[in-house]
Amino acid sequence: MQEVHDFIKNCGYYFLATADGDQPRVRPFGTITIFEGKLYFQTGKVKNVSKQISRNPKIEICAYDGKEKWIRVQAIAVNDDRREVKKFMLDIYPQLQSRYSPDDDNTQALYLQNVTAIIYTTSGETKIIKF
Repeated sequence: MQEVHDFIKNCGYYFLATADGDQPRVRPFGTITIFEGKLYFQTGKVKNVSKQISRNPKIEICAYDGKEKWIRVQAIAVNDDRREVKKFMLDIYPQLQSRYSPDDDNTQALYLQNVTAIIYTTSGETKIIKF
């Protein structure tokens, strides 16, 4: 898990894909952290991404290091509505504190479950990580 976290974090931004009926939806994200042994990201409950995940929690993440490696992560996104995880996430990303609060009804923290991550290289090598 740490290797997946570090790879994505070092990329700066990643793309998160959801399903909207029969249409895939992809958007950039920047929040990623490990809390209590789980890999988390954060969004707002009013956003379409949150609504899509609630209907179908299967997601994919893709990030590219800008050089020779990229990662694709397949997982189930699981909502964690505890205040402490929201606060932890917002403390790591203080730039979000003007829009989110651990005490509002909008902030959403989700962790990844049943993860299969594959790191690819331009030379054709792959590494599979499951957790």
